[in-house]
Amino acid sequence: MWFFRRPGPSGFSQYSTAEQVTHGIDASGLTAIVTGGSSGIGRETARVLALRGAHVVMGVRNMAAGKQVQEAIVNEIPTAKVEARELDLSSLASVKKFASDFNSSGQSLNLLINNAGIMMTPFMLSKDNIELQFATNHLGHFLLTHLLLDNMKKTARKSKKEGRIVNVSSEAHRITYPEGIRFDKINDEKQYSKYQAYGQSKLSNILHANELTRQLKEEGVEITANSLHPGVISTNLFRHIFTPPSFAEGFVSKLSSVLMKNVEQGAATTCYVALHPAVKGVSGEYFSDSNLAKTTEQGKDMDLAKRLWDFSMNLIK
Repeated sequence: MWFFRRPGPSGFSQYSTAEQVTHGIDASGLTAIVTGGSSGIGRETARVLALRGAHVVMGVRNMAAGKQVQEAIVNEIPTAKVEARELDLSSLASVKKFASDFNSSGQSLNLLINNAGIMMTPFMLSKDNIELQFATNHLGHFLLTHLLLDNMKKTARKSKKEGRIVNVSSEAHRITYPEGIRFDKINDEKQYSKYQAYGQSKLSNILHANELTRQLKEEGVEITANSLHPGVISTNLFRHIFTPPSFAEGFVSKLSSVLMKNVEQGAATTCYVALHPAVKGVSGEYFSDSNLAKTTEQGKDMDLAKRLWDFSMNLIK
């Protein structure tokens, strides 16, 4: 398996950890929001950003779990500045409240890590009557970014430091519906595929970052927006893949220790794109294993990105 360990041009590989890719980086003075910070790679992302000196605000659905993570990070890193705030990305009202409370607090914002997500769930509608995976993985983050962007622009101008928006996507964007985004069939239960719906939401993360990049460059704002594949990580995201539980679930579980990343490795690309100086000025790109990677033709389709932007803006009105 030695050939899997070879580092890419960045000097890192799929086996690099979040601590390794941020070694020696000083993030003090930066404020970061990490969605889904109470578990999985979101928790590790929050921990490592705090370890490097950033003030971390975790957006969490479960406040009890969020407080436990906050306490655990502070116990490990006594100097850590970390807080948990309630955020349910499947609810536009919750996103609006989170963003309003944050902006009203007077805090600046340098880094926005759109990490939270659900994976391959049975067909369900969000509180706003939108297919749940699209609502949670894309639309909630789209609205959150939209509501926090003025704060980020102001922070970038005032601090003279580059702002960074990081969308955690997935290689699963390759298995979306044939047309990429089903604009007219978002809520079509009859033709719903939990696998393709997940791919659709992850493609949306990439297209969102790309259209955001175009607009920010047009404005001349020093904020970048990138997307990434964190790797296949053994977390509770997988709980909906095998329903009901099967032999395949047990087989994948056995295989996971060989083929899947651990959480420390899974958070590496996010932390690399968020903090590493080599990524300064890089925007509208897709990363994997802490290196630049290639997306699909749909992932590079700027017309599709603009259509998704307009569609999403209409949904959040």
